[in-house]
Amino acid sequence: MTIAAAATLALALVTSPATAQAPYPDKPVRIIAPFAPGGLADVLARAIGERLASSLGQPFVVENRAGAGGNIGADVVARAAPDGHTLLLSSAGILTINGSLYEKMPFDPATAFAPVTILADMPMLLVVRGDAPMKSVTDLITAAQKEPGKIFFGSPGNGTTGHLGLESFKHAAKIDIAHVPYKSAAEAVTAAMGGQTTGMFDNPPTVMAQIRAGGLRALGVAAKARMPQLPDVPTIDEAGLKGFEASSWFALVAPAKTPAAIIERLHDATVQALQTPEMQKRFTTTGARLVGNRPEAFAQQIVTERAQWDRIVKGAGIRVQ
Repeated sequence: MTIAAAATLALALVTSPATAQAPYPDKPVRIIAPFAPGGLADVLARAIGERLASSLGQPFVVENRAGAGGNIGADVVARAAPDGHTLLLSSAGILTINGSLYEKMPFDPATAFAPVTILADMPMLLVVRGDAPMKSVTDLITAAQKEPGKIFFGSPGNGTTGHLGLESFKHAAKIDIAHVPYKSAAEAVTAAMGGQTTGMFDNPPTVMAQIRAGGLRALGVAAKARMPQLPDVPTIDEAGLKGFEASSWFALVAPAKTPAAIIERLHDATVQALQTPEMQKRFTTTGARLVGNRPEAFAQQIVTERAQWDRIVKGAGIRVQ
């Protein structure tokens, strides 16, 4: 499928005429969180589910279905009835990376889902353990140049945004850092703090508490501007890798062909939840930015980022069985 065709199809999923009434009868709504409990996807799913249950007057339950870079949980939603009663708390990786990464996919990310909205996005952080000798991005690059392949960085797994953020950094800096995949972000953080690895790329909510406690040191922000929560940490662009950016996000999607009326009601209720002072305070302090964009804009972003990550995956020669 061409990019243009994918964009047309994605937009059609959210603009087609409604064929059913908006939710919901008494049947509970499942939000599938396709990663391990305790991570940002799980926390976001439970926070937004609680808000939606209150505003829509309908039970929302969160189910963790981890594995295969999120594909196991996502497949549950891809196969579910398009009636608004099964939703996916998706990572950027499921919708924009996994199709290029995995040799076999149980679903087609370009056609399996109807976008609702991005919940939160965040620039990635380059961090090392608190007692590492590297004090800056330049220090890390210099160390990697002196000892190619002998510095180890962890990630939540092969093909995750943390892994691909690292690969993008290696490519931009022309260095060799060994990648160590773990089963979760929490394991990768523990490995870095314990000295099994030197550091990692990951989103701020995963590492912010450890940075503040001194267990991890932030060297650079993979964004155009510094983070207000870490004003003393320079961007990687400032460190000399001009134009370098890497970000991740989490979003709410429904099965393909979910009626537009249901998508619209879910979107509106979700945006209202994201705008509450309680949600803003809870997540922006962690480094996440709550979004709540329109389904059409979200669909186009998926298409654009899928093409960008496809180039990175192919350029790095990454494949997962």
